[in-house]
Amino acid sequence: MKAPERLLEEFADAIHTAEDASGFERVATRVTEQLGFRWFAYLDVASGKPAIISSYPRSWTRRYAEHDYQRLDPVIRRASRENKLFDWGSPAPDRTASQPERHFFDEARTFGIKTGLTVPIRGGYGRTVAFTLAMDERSPSIEHPGQDLLEIIQLIAFYFHAHLSARRRGHPERSNPDILTQRERQCLTWSAQGKTMSDIAVLVGISPRTVSFHLENARAKLGASSIAQCVAEAVRRGLLS
Repeated sequence: MKAPERLLEEFADAIHTAEDASGFERVATRVTEQLGFRWFAYLDVASGKPAIISSYPRSWTRRYAEHDYQRLDPVIRRASRENKLFDWGSPAPDRTASQPERHFFDEARTFGIKTGLTVPIRGGYGRTVAFTLAMDERSPSIEHPGQDLLEIIQLIAFYFHAHLSARRRGHPERSNPDILTQRERQCLTWSAQGKTMSDIAVLVGISPRTVSFHLENARAKLGASSIAQCVAEAVRRGLLS
């Protein structure tokens, strides 16, 4: 796999060229394979109706939509409750799962979809949004993902969502370049490069608590639910140099 920074840079450049669903699918499919996964899926549930962009087998996505499986899907249910990336598809049986949920996973496995990592995204207005990278078998990427991999997957998920949302609105969102202070932009820029708060504190010459203060201010200004989503939104709006 390429260095995470280089892979993310290429994805960020490519996602700007996506004009429609097929374009977004093409860009996400490429980075999915570069990360060593088999498929990706982006699902946005608004008012009970799912919007799906994915590289899953078409027969599975059709069946998923036709049978309203988003109402049953344990991964989507979990994504609606949590904010952090999580894995699913453990070989150990889930004794808390209902019979319909077990049947759902059994059916997904017949299409080869057995395990994956999912990033919940707060879509606003009660929407459940999830970005998933999936595999047809367990692998080190699922069982023991490195911190660099987890961070790049989260940023890719938020970049994808931010750009797709803007494209669906029909026009790019204009941002006041002064919405962020110079210090907030500095902290976000280093965060986009995978630096921790302690790293940023040393690089910028301030305390970790002050770094946290600036990042949280930037997150609130851009209406993001996490720092990773804030970074993606700042990049999309061209606020970071």
